[in-house]
Amino acid sequence: MQALYTGEVQPAGIDLNFIPIEIPRPLFDRMSGGREFDVAEYSITEFVQRFAGRDCPFVAIPVFPSRSFRHGFISMHRRAAITGPKDLEGKRVGVPLYAMTAAIFIRGLLQHEYQVDLSKIHWIEGAINSAGAHGKPTVLPLVRPVPIERNTSDKSLGTLLEEGAIDAIIGTSLPAAIRHNPDIARLFPNFVELEKDYYKRTGIYPIMHLIAIKKDIYERHPFVASSLFDAFVESKKIALRKMFSSRALRYMTPWLMRDIDEIHEVFDGEPWPYGIEPNRKTLEALMTYLVDQSLIAAPIPVDDLFVPTFG
Repeated sequence: MQALYTGEVQPAGIDLNFIPIEIPRPLFDRMSGGREFDVAEYSITEFVQRFAGRDCPFVAIPVFPSRSFRHGFISMHRRAAITGPKDLEGKRVGVPLYAMTAAIFIRGLLQHEYQVDLSKIHWIEGAINSAGAHGKPTVLPLVRPVPIERNTSDKSLGTLLEEGAIDAIIGTSLPAAIRHNPDIARLFPNFVELEKDYYKRTGIYPIMHLIAIKKDIYERHPFVASSLFDAFVESKKIALRKMFSSRALRYMTPWLMRDIDEIHEVFDGEPWPYGIEPNRKTLEALMTYLVDQSLIAAPIPVDDLFVPTFG
């Protein structure tokens, strides 16, 4: 997105006021609750839920600004008798927000790859490394009841995990204690190898966010979808070109060149594809998980989710 922020790339016909907001949850809350932005990075799950309810004030284009494999985001207490994914059954598991996309992909992974019965897990919602709730989300009702408990204590989920009040945590981050408490560990310590194998077998690279446009703006000016899509594609090309340059490493990652080798090996040089077709397996998996986990009543054809981005 940096080339859009700096103005190096400008969408045709649009006077773009790029407002950087680093933390996703406030951005989503402001978009869902107040519709503050004409265009915004937005939770793919929140969009699909609203689309499924036929009361969505936004349209979407198949640009995916955030995606992440999730094997490495399951933490546990070593004394909770969890030696593998199936041991999560019957446990109390913390999650920032049951409906967050990261949690949906993690639960889908647990169910479909490791045959975990999700109905046997009791969920506790709350922030991982601070007391209270995870933002101020405008949450749509589930289509079926799920055992979810709110963390009403004055402690974070991370603290509850250290104390043994919960057994594990899933989400977009890890409890801070994992860096200093030997009792707190990842469920999958070899997560990188597992994630590469998972992608090679399934073609699924979890998508967290898409680009949402206010529906009334799109209806008045349908060209904005194609203009924005083209601009996002061009900005990503610039980012990849700069990252792939070996003259001076662009990011503070000591083994960036090894990582770039893996990008070519695993993703054929394109780790972050936009458009529907190269992401179809991931999007269809998400539809399955959303139905399984009571977020929507029936799967939606993925082509129906996005407005045209041409002509």
